[in-house]
Amino acid sequence: MSELSLEAAIQQAGGAVEFLRNNPALPHTFPVKPEFSNWRSEQRAWRETAALLDQSHHMADLFVTGPDALRVFADLGINNFSRFQPNVAKQLVCTNHEGYVIGDGILFYLAENEFDFVGAHPAIVDWVHYNALRGGYDVEIERDENSFDRQGPPKLYRYEIQGPNALQIVERASGGPVPEVKFFHMTQFTIGGCAVRALRHGMAGQPGFEMFGPWADAEAVRAALLEAGAPFGLLPAGSRAYSTANLESAWVPSPLPAIFTGEGMREFREWRSAARAGSLGGSLYVEDIEAYYVTPYDLGYGGIVAFDHDFPGRAALERIAENPPRQKVTLVWNAQDVADVIASQLGQERSAKFMEWPKSRYALFQTDRVQDGAGELVGLSFDCGYIYNEKAFVSLATVENAHAEVGTELTVVWGEGPNSTKPTVEPHVPVEIRATVAPAPYVSFARGAYRSA
Repeated sequence: MSELSLEAAIQQAGGAVEFLRNNPALPHTFPVKPEFSNWRSEQRAWRETAALLDQSHHMADLFVTGPDALRVFADLGINNFSRFQPNVAKQLVCTNHEGYVIGDGILFYLAENEFDFVGAHPAIVDWVHYNALRGGYDVEIERDENSFDRQGPPKLYRYEIQGPNALQIVERASGGPVPEVKFFHMTQFTIGGCAVRALRHGMAGQPGFEMFGPWADAEAVRAALLEAGAPFGLLPAGSRAYSTANLESAWVPSPLPAIFTGEGMREFREWRSAARAGSLGGSLYVEDIEAYYVTPYDLGYGGIVAFDHDFPGRAALERIAENPPRQKVTLVWNAQDVADVIASQLGQERSAKFMEWPKSRYALFQTDRVQDGAGELVGLSFDCGYIYNEKAFVSLATVENAHAEVGTELTVVWGEGPNSTKPTVEPHVPVEIRATVAPAPYVSFARGAYRSA
């Protein structure tokens, strides 16, 4: 029996929303030890000293090489490619033909005609892979899946050191001054006797380097970094802390990919396996799947949209750019309301939806209602969780411009009504939680020194 395609699964379920809401696919997890000490101390480390994050296992690599390799990405991405060159990386963002976001990932320009596209979510990697195969490009493609879908170790290790002591640790580990390198530019040095490539980067809005190399070198490099970092308070961070880093930097990791509708995406849906579709959770429940889609402007990517080349969705984005209706914010959830959700688990017959800490997503694509005082829908809330460094429970959201001013009081609906049949959903009643609009990024350092880079 052949594997069911995404298009066939949608038709069989009677629509994309019903298929995704009740799909048993689990939320994205990280195949790394959950905690090395405890997630509070590990979160604290990237703010006060430094943290070592293991990115080797939860992302897929798509290696594209050949004369047309750059053209593959330039034909798909909303980004400017005119100054893109080897030893530079960029956050590649792709949209569908109506200008809605399919996803994003990091594109490494390794050498002339040689690229590595790294994505945490399979939809964006699949989209690039599909187009590279079907577009008539003169390229060779190699794919290394994440550790959920691959047999054996990854091709590359990826470690990130971030925090105020990151530079000192890398200098100690490499035995000399780290070369001057701009944000999202790459450099090379030697650690633990191994050649290491490094991207100037930081997931939690703190200074840092993302280092990568052959898997055979992984343990030697990790041991050397931990030894060098010990005097500087370096802590390895497990998957529980790692999963919350984006809440500080305001990167939305899993907006619903805009692939479930449109004739322009039909062949892709027929090519793509339904098993890779993911699940949809949250209090937003409408039949039209496009109500869950977002534009680059909704996610704060307006500054990288470049209308100097053709790409899917360009015409639609040119219209949207004239007056984008929504913008990205952080919502700080009311402490008493969050406490009431937790207290409802104790003794009440019908409690609120269980709230996992520190990250509280229970589906791959979390989409909760954001309402004004009259109960009208004014935005979408995505990733939510607890930032120990701020002692705050927050979510990343996009809201209508009229409600986006810092300090505006809104409401997030937590839980599903009716409850879906996903295995992560127990019987519960949805509840309203007050939330206050705050900047995105919420953390002042990430808004200032980090973003200015």
